[in-house]
Amino acid sequence: MSASLNYKSFSKEQQTMDNLEKQLICPICLEMFTKPVVILPCQHNLCRKCASDIFQASNPYLPTRGGTTVASGGRFRCPSCRHEVVLDRHGIYGLQMNLLVENIIDIYKQESTRPEKKSDQPMCEEHEDERINIYCLNCEVPTCSLCKVFGAHKDCQVAPLTHVFQRQKSELSDGIAVLVGSNDRVQGVISQLESTCKTIEECCRKQKQELCEKFDYLYGILEERKNEMTQVITRTQEEKLEHVRALIKKYSDHLENVSKLVESGIQFMDEPEMAVFLQNAKTLLQKISEASKAFQMEKIEHDYENMNHFTVNLNREEKIIREIDFYREDEDEEEEGEEGEGEGEEEGVEVEEAEDVQTESSGGDQSPEKGLEPSPPTLELQAAPEAPPVPSPDPPPALLPAMEAPVTQVTQL
Repeated sequence: MSASLNYKSFSKEQQTMDNLEKQLICPICLEMFTKPVVILPCQHNLCRKCASDIFQASNPYLPTRGGTTVASGGRFRCPSCRHEVVLDRHGIYGLQMNLLVENIIDIYKQESTRPEKKSDQPMCEEHEDERINIYCLNCEVPTCSLCKVFGAHKDCQVAPLTHVFQRQKSELSDGIAVLVGSNDRVQGVISQLESTCKTIEECCRKQKQELCEKFDYLYGILEERKNEMTQVITRTQEEKLEHVRALIKKYSDHLENVSKLVESGIQFMDEPEMAVFLQNAKTLLQKISEASKAFQMEKIEHDYENMNHFTVNLNREEKIIREIDFYREDEDEEEEGEEGEGEGEEEGVEVEEAEDVQTESSGGDQSPEKGLEPSPPTLELQAAPEAPPVPSPDPPPALLPAMEAPVTQVTQL
């Protein structure tokens, strides 16, 4: 019975090892994977050398060096599922290495080549001359036959050591095979997560670009409006300066003319001949009188140079700008729903008012002889208020006439 159990356990273990070996066979060279082992995007594994051979066969015109393709990029198909594999600038060396498969290969080779050590069989600690040859199923520890008969495990259930050994070794092999199979699923999840990372980066890049474009658009509007308002101030400045400079020139010309008349009068007063003086005095006095009466001083309004009416209050705009934030689609739907409810209520009120007006009209017109129905009330549509006009620069204030300058009196000598 024990020999039969050992044979069955050995057969099961051998079958498990064979199944594990099949999982570690390269589909190109049909041998166990040779390190380094690379994993394709379709989750199939290849020896790097075999992958390089397939790539070189699919791209015969790419340059090679020492039998290895050195060009970057290119593509080839997976020999297992025919999925197209696109390489980046690193070529074959850009494929990810499957370290888990490499570790399993090492463990498999160690288990396959390890010789059986019969002379190193451990001895029982309580019975030094007895070898450990049975396994206590209750305590889950290996022990000897004397421990079962006389020792601590006399009331426990035991099994042959070889049977338990083969069973647990088979379970370990099955666990390793499960790990190899789950590796493909894990790699698939990793690929999905990497794709999610790229999608997140791309979406954020687009949103940043759109946000910058919208802010640049606002900057453009502000710059355009600033230039327009600056031009308004500049035009007002030029108009006022032109008017003031015209007054300066006018008064300067008047001073020059008066100075000439004064100089002529002083020179004429030195005339020794009375006859000559009297002949020309009347003309000079007339010029002085005309110059005094014709000239009227004009002065500008009080605070003419003040430009406070061009002051801009941006508190409201600043508050709006500081409240700029991202919005969600559900918020827009809620706002549309509120607007729809508000419009429905307004329409209901208008209909009720119209019915009231119609009722009053029918009640006031009770003439059975004519039999005319009252005409439906007409609803007056109020025009929307116009937008406030853009403030235009104030025209230059009117000049207030000044008091006439006193007439210069000339005393006849």
